[in-house]
Amino acid sequence: MCGIIGYIGFRDAKGVLIESLKKLDYRGYDSAGVGIVDKKLKVFKEVGEIANVEKQIPQIKGTLGVGHTRWATHGAVTKENAHPHLSCDKKIAVVHNGIIENFQKLRDELKKKGHKFISQTDTEVIAHLIDDVYKKGNLEDAVVSALKKIEGSYAIAVVCEDEPGKLVGARKESPLLIGVGDNENFLASDIPAFLKYTNRVIYLDEGEICVLTKNSIKVFDKKKKEIKKKEEMITWDVKDAEKSGFDHFMLKEIYDQPDTVHQALRGRISEIENSIEFPDRVEKLLNSNLSSIQIVACGTSFYAGLVGKYLIENLTNIPVFVELASEYRYFGTRNESSLVIVITQSGETADTLAALREAKNSGCRTLVVTNVIGSTATRIADGYLLQQSGPEIGVAATKTFTSQIITLCLIALKISLLKNKLGSDELYNYIFHLKDLPRKIQQVLDRSDEIEKIAKYLKDAQSVFFIGRGINYPLSLEGALKLKEISYVHAEGFAAGELKHGPFALLTKHTPVVAIVTKDSTYYKMLANIGEVKARGPKVIAIAEDKDTEIESHADFVLRFPSDSPVLPCLSITVILQLLAYHVAKERGCPIDKPRNLAKSVTVE
Repeated sequence: MCGIIGYIGFRDAKGVLIESLKKLDYRGYDSAGVGIVDKKLKVFKEVGEIANVEKQIPQIKGTLGVGHTRWATHGAVTKENAHPHLSCDKKIAVVHNGIIENFQKLRDELKKKGHKFISQTDTEVIAHLIDDVYKKGNLEDAVVSALKKIEGSYAIAVVCEDEPGKLVGARKESPLLIGVGDNENFLASDIPAFLKYTNRVIYLDEGEICVLTKNSIKVFDKKKKEIKKKEEMITWDVKDAEKSGFDHFMLKEIYDQPDTVHQALRGRISEIENSIEFPDRVEKLLNSNLSSIQIVACGTSFYAGLVGKYLIENLTNIPVFVELASEYRYFGTRNESSLVIVITQSGETADTLAALREAKNSGCRTLVVTNVIGSTATRIADGYLLQQSGPEIGVAATKTFTSQIITLCLIALKISLLKNKLGSDELYNYIFHLKDLPRKIQQVLDRSDEIEKIAKYLKDAQSVFFIGRGINYPLSLEGALKLKEISYVHAEGFAAGELKHGPFALLTKHTPVVAIVTKDSTYYKMLANIGEVKARGPKVIAIAEDKDTEIESHADFVLRFPSDSPVLPCLSITVILQLLAYHVAKERGCPIDKPRNLAKSVTVE
């Protein structure tokens, strides 16, 4: 959840660290700090925005340093609890993401040795553990020794005043990667931190330690055995992680979707060959004898998984079970004849990675759907498919959700082909309409003004219901999630037929209801559900097809999506829901890209 940057090179470390932290501020934070070695180690940190730290830093010439944006876990939001944390002699500085589970025990042991602590954090223990065994010239050995005593998760970057040519990092269950430069190197929790300076990256694996100088990179395992690592190239550039004239990252990423849907399809469908193409490893997983499929994910990815359940079961007749990763790890039933599809945008979501490891350890075949090549999830699973949607900076997932749905649809089609349940003409029809989806989404985006008008009505609501049936039920869950997370309006999603089984008790004339209505087998049931809602006084906002002539007499407001979308109309509906949430949040003056208490990548359990 927090952001890490480490730098060693020829540039002014102050400028690099501050600039890099600003590129990571989408991850969510409540305090920030930097430590720079300029003959002496100097630390500057403050509660609040990165700008508060920037103001404190005088002219300083150091070319080695670490920076951090903290999201409070241990200890309140205070300057003392902000990172970096220092050793007793204030010569060693540590920044850390993760949770040290045995920190209290270690802290008590260190206190008995005379160590004095000034914060309530678990991270400060790491600095003192390193200090306890440090001898000049052996910073990496001291780090290895300290980590052997730690239980929990960590990504750390460490600098020492006595070793101004060295930057040390290590990771376990929390992401950390190396940016490879010329006469300079970087450590970071995410790629945007250093993408302005280099597009070359080395991904650290579980339990690895790295030692960087400005001209060298060495990676070791826990036993100090050197490991040869492969360098990867990032295919997107810094412009992809910028607002490009939009008011917010979220709005830009909503408008990116005609392109990101196209990118999710690129290289995977062919009208000429009339085929769905995946890497051999993935095809082998999908062509195995599948008794069932389990989809495991968190948050928005979980709702994408629920959409995937409808798509896969409809096209293959294989039963699909969708599990929350945080529950699956401890309570999920694992079957070796099942395929476990794990969905994680970042590839680093802690609960999802833990669930993935459990599935692997139980002998299940595993397939990951993710947005980040080289992420931990891609290195654990038996196979992976990339969403190909580029970096998503806004905390609220938008384009990655639609890309996940596209990817799951392609998986459903591929399994159906492999099981001979889909004919050539049917596949051609799917491919034809899939290729037309970007145009359909653009038609919705062109109607943003209509959605904004409805947002003005919703902005004062205390609570909003979202309802749908079939595949529109998970869309109602996702629509409610988007509204609550960025506008702070209480919202809940329901299967429309379930309202009478409890939720009606909460329904008043002051509770607007957003109803997702499509011309499927439950269309008239849905109209009846809207009638039940209207009988209790609320206003109904229907999301309906262009050619639906009946809906006007049932709803108070209607937002339209293209009728000629027989394949995945849920994508057009999703964009309406995203824009609705965005405009409500804007009307309410909310910090849309950085909603309170939330972070982009949840790397702690």
